[in-house]
Amino acid sequence: MRLFPCLMLGMLVLQAHAAEPKTAEPSTPKPPLKSVSAKDYSADLMQLYRESRLEDPRVLASYSRAKSSEEQQREALGGLLPQVTVNGGANRIRQENDLSRQSYNSENYSINLSQHIYNKAAWENYQKFKSLAKQSNDESTEARAEATVDLAQRYFAALAADDELELVQAERRATQKNLDRVNALYSKQLAMITDQLDIQARVDALAAQEVDAQNQVRVTRVALSEIIGRPVKEKLSRVRDDVELQVSAESLDSWVQLAVTDNPQLKASQNAVEAAQAALRGGKGGHYPTVSLNLSAQNTNEGYNNSLAPKTDSYVAGIGVQIPIYSGGSTSARVRGLYEDQLTAEMQMEAMRRQVVKETTNAYLTADSSVEKIRANRTALASAEKSSIAAEKAFAFGVVNAVDVLTATQNEFKARRDLLKTQYDFITNLFILNRWAGKLSEESVESVNVWLSNNSATNPVSDRNMKQ
Repeated sequence: MRLFPCLMLGMLVLQAHAAEPKTAEPSTPKPPLKSVSAKDYSADLMQLYRESRLEDPRVLASYSRAKSSEEQQREALGGLLPQVTVNGGANRIRQENDLSRQSYNSENYSINLSQHIYNKAAWENYQKFKSLAKQSNDESTEARAEATVDLAQRYFAALAADDELELVQAERRATQKNLDRVNALYSKQLAMITDQLDIQARVDALAAQEVDAQNQVRVTRVALSEIIGRPVKEKLSRVRDDVELQVSAESLDSWVQLAVTDNPQLKASQNAVEAAQAALRGGKGGHYPTVSLNLSAQNTNEGYNNSLAPKTDSYVAGIGVQIPIYSGGSTSARVRGLYEDQLTAEMQMEAMRRQVVKETTNAYLTADSSVEKIRANRTALASAEKSSIAAEKAFAFGVVNAVDVLTATQNEFKARRDLLKTQYDFITNLFILNRWAGKLSEESVESVNVWLSNNSATNPVSDRNMKQ
């Protein structure tokens, strides 16, 4: 009985505690949200490509030229379709003669329809503008491909400038470290003055190179901004280290055959030849007769010699034939000139075909050799890194002098520059190869963009050198 009040009080406390709202707490605390600063953001090639499609004046102008040619083709087609005109007029007429004087109002309304039945010049003119429209469309495709190659070249030029600046800075830090070490040894009379002066000269030269590299970074960014239409200040995505760069498995002959078939510039030349042939046929059409159908309807109260007459409806249907006989020799001269224009277009097409074969072959061979060169440069870089490490250890034991360490450091950074340059040259030549083969498109840019790292922390300098 004494414990009963305590039990009741405990039960009430438990019920009140159960009625309180409870919040679920995680077993581990949530990490704070990380903010992304502007300097950590990186832009890749695909992003800049999409911006350039909307901002590059060359691309926009190519669209406008193609659209203008389509409208010119439609204008030429209009010359083959029926021509309908409506006329209306009202006149105040006063007539005087020896017998009478009179004034009256006259009205006349008419509608006329004319349709070519046979007009070789008009038909060939339409065929010419039809070929010219195709030519402009192919030239627009070529202009977009050329703009894409230019964008890639400027992108990797800017990326190479960024890399060069960071490599110069890293090499300067590494050389300064060696200089500090030699200065310490020289103060103890354990190093020669010539070693100290050689390394000091190299540090000063790297300082001058750093100034030039900083200026080159700004220059290449301005060139890139010209295409994009805005200042490009964000970091650029670099080539990943874990990708295997290689050309397509197709042979050189396959690429050349593809280029001869699909190159838009060569297609434009072929359409230019077809346009010249149509123009020549149209010029010869000046010797042919023309046949046209004419229909007209007229309502007027005007008679002969502007005399007043009852309102009359007139309907006329006729066929007109025009036969050119002699025009002073101008038609024949025009035909001879158009024949020479056709020969010029054919020679230009042949020159373009040869250029396409040459450029495709050069781009393929250069890109193919770059693959082997990349492998060789990676091996050379690995050897140069080992040589640099060995030189530093040997210098610590007094086996080699400071100049040997300086030379090993220079060789290592030269190997890095060669590797990066070879990678950029390979990708650029791959764009050029696809351009001449007529395969350069958004999918091509996307496939290359996969080789780029979205991590803005990617650095052309190894961790070992960054720590120096």
